[in-house]
Amino acid sequence: MTWRGVASEALSRLVSSFATWLSMLAKLFDDAEASYMVVIGASAHVLRRAPRHAALFGPMNPIENPIGYGIAQTKPPGVRISNIQVYRVDLPLNEGAYRFSGGRVAMTFDSTIVRIDTDAGVSGYGEFCPLPAYLPAFPEGARAAIAILAPALIGADPRELGNINRRMDEALRGHGYAKSAIDIACWDILGKSTDLPIVTLLGGRCGEDYALYRAISQESPEAMVRSVKSYRNEGYRKFQLKVGGEPDLDIERISAVAVALAPGDVLVADANGGWTQHEAVRVVDAVRALDVYIEQPCATYEECLAVRSKTDRPFILDEVIDGIAALLRAHADHAMDAINLKISKVGGLTKARQIRDVCISLGIAMTIEDQWGSDIITAAIAHLAHSTPSRLLFSSTDFNSYVTLRTADGAPIRKNGRLAASTAPGLGITVLESIGEPI
Repeated sequence: MTWRGVASEALSRLVSSFATWLSMLAKLFDDAEASYMVVIGASAHVLRRAPRHAALFGPMNPIENPIGYGIAQTKPPGVRISNIQVYRVDLPLNEGAYRFSGGRVAMTFDSTIVRIDTDAGVSGYGEFCPLPAYLPAFPEGARAAIAILAPALIGADPRELGNINRRMDEALRGHGYAKSAIDIACWDILGKSTDLPIVTLLGGRCGEDYALYRAISQESPEAMVRSVKSYRNEGYRKFQLKVGGEPDLDIERISAVAVALAPGDVLVADANGGWTQHEAVRVVDAVRALDVYIEQPCATYEECLAVRSKTDRPFILDEVIDGIAALLRAHADHAMDAINLKISKVGGLTKARQIRDVCISLGIAMTIEDQWGSDIITAAIAHLAHSTPSRLLFSSTDFNSYVTLRTADGAPIRKNGRLAASTAPGLGITVLESIGEPI
């Protein structure tokens, strides 16, 4: 026998011994749902093992080199999107009306709820609910965009969030707000498929719960003081005053509430871009001795940056932070101390997580929320907020407490001004019949 023959026989025996060892090891596992192959040259020995022991092996890709070897998982049965349904739901406000900068008033919110079904029998839900005349987004536009996006997603694996987002971006440029509900629904499916809550998939919960803020609708200074005191009795300690109106009246509003705060309370004056630059400079100068955060004083980034240079009050940017590029620019310019990260503003949980993680790396504090919504978006917000390190989670909110309609059981409910993400798989909710029929 030549040396090549000897080497070939030795290699064959090694392969056989290795396969025998793996076969014996496989017998330790009593449930065979996932197939593994020992790939050596052109031969493949199929083993079976129970998925719950995946940590012992971990999935590996087949080695394509014909003289290589490895352990390769055969592709499991796919989970494919089979149907996408859209629901329109009106969300009346508990307070009757919500007033903010520029004289804008909202009394009922038009919410779009998305249900994604799969051929594996797993369904997921998402929600998008815009604040009227706030950002370049509107409910009818979301529903029209979803009608364009849906055909591009049928047959796709909803658990592959990167591919889902690429498909949506290829089918429709921009319109991230319309993609947000779809993205959230896919995260819901991913969590249910893995039997894990989304908070775990996003990095794991940080602490037992987290603090919420309460938005104080724009009213007279006296009425806003009463609202702050009332919500403090419900456990809130962070208050976001809606200003951005007439500067002198806004100065009165901020000053009156600041005086009424209890030790440990946090006050944010949020103009929602409602002041002109010269008005904003007047206001921040007038409140320079107060313990107050200034949020989005003007409409444009450049105006906000100019106002930032005129004050030493902590500064928050919201509307102008709509992606990683805007975040990095603002960080380089020292334009803010914190940002407001809204899920639909950046296109969904996938992109919000990317921005959240960049903020963590840069040490930028965040308010994590969305524009508005019901139990469904409140659950999504909770998973992202609760998986954010406590020292960088400036605040968050519970939109399901602002509206009168319940859309899901299992959504997080405020306790003493604090919230916690569900421990159930996916969003952790069961959507109710109150959402009506798909449109």
